[in-house]
Amino acid sequence: MSPHREDRRAARRPMPGLTERQRMVLRAVVTAYVAEAAPTSSAMVSHLLPVALSSASIRNTMADLSELGLIEKPHASAGRVPTSTGLQLFVEQLLNTQELADFDRRSLSSACQEVSHESVTRWVSRLLSERTHQLGFVVTPRIERVPMRHVSFVRVARDQLLAVLVPEAGPIQQRVIGDIGFGDQAELDAVAAQLNEKLAGRTLGEMRALLERELSDLRSEARGLYFRMADLGIRAFAASAQEEEDLVITTRSALLSQPEFNDPGRTRAVFEAVETNRRLLDVIGRVLEDPRDSVSVSLGEELEELGLHNCAMVAVSYGHARPSTLADDGIAPEEDPALGVLGVIGPNRMDYGRVIPLVSYCSRLVTEKLSP
Repeated sequence: MSPHREDRRAARRPMPGLTERQRMVLRAVVTAYVAEAAPTSSAMVSHLLPVALSSASIRNTMADLSELGLIEKPHASAGRVPTSTGLQLFVEQLLNTQELADFDRRSLSSACQEVSHESVTRWVSRLLSERTHQLGFVVTPRIERVPMRHVSFVRVARDQLLAVLVPEAGPIQQRVIGDIGFGDQAELDAVAAQLNEKLAGRTLGEMRALLERELSDLRSEARGLYFRMADLGIRAFAASAQEEEDLVITTRSALLSQPEFNDPGRTRAVFEAVETNRRLLDVIGRVLEDPRDSVSVSLGEELEELGLHNCAMVAVSYGHARPSTLADDGIAPEEDPALGVLGVIGPNRMDYGRVIPLVSYCSRLVTEKLSP
């Protein structure tokens, strides 16, 4: 769990300290709730405890947990269910996650190898949905974050060029640049050749910084091919406001198997939050603040503001960070942010012990797939 995320949560709702008995009972309540999707009675708790406790001791402990805001009664005569705070504490302090079984790892790795770079995000979104029975999602990389391999220019009109950007991973990008000329394709090829000598492995941001520095060093009398290379490169590698992250969700049917979504109103609220996803993308984007390979679990207020009541999101970033070392030209490359985020959204009654290692391993697979 990310220290940043823990700090944000601690400021909002401090976690109480628990006795060993309270920890055992809370773990039993959560375990039963995950399995049965129903309130848990003290009799059920007694069957799940590792040590024998009297019915009175269990009831008293459950009353203490209620006072701490960790469990609650959904109905007057019902058993208890964990609150968002209780589930948060369970995930952060009581959950024992394990690595995926070797068979599952081999199976997933083999399947990922058969998938193309272009379709890996859709593949992992569907896989997460099917394996967890939640809503699997992937936020695709922005080209701004991806190391580049090649650029070329083609004259398409007297006042327009087509810049073709080939990233190390992901789909080819095309951008139209305003530029007046005629019969200059040979010069454009020479410009692209000079850019490609500098481009390999750098992101668009790194290339812009390099070219802007070199352009500022050029003297007015040197406005030749090199000047044209720097000018076209800066404009071709400019960030585009239209290039936003895409939230990939390939199937919604797996989520409907969860009993919580027998309520059409709740199902509609989840799908609306996903389809009008700008605010959801903002919440998911905070996962990029977390250390690489750190799985984040969001519960409670953060999702309820989006209409995702009693829901949870398990997410992790994918993509490698590179060390900021000086290149041969003395320019320090930018530290790569993560390429994107993947994970699942579903009822807060999800099997975190199974979901978290699956999400984590899928992040590793996608990172390896998209690495140059």
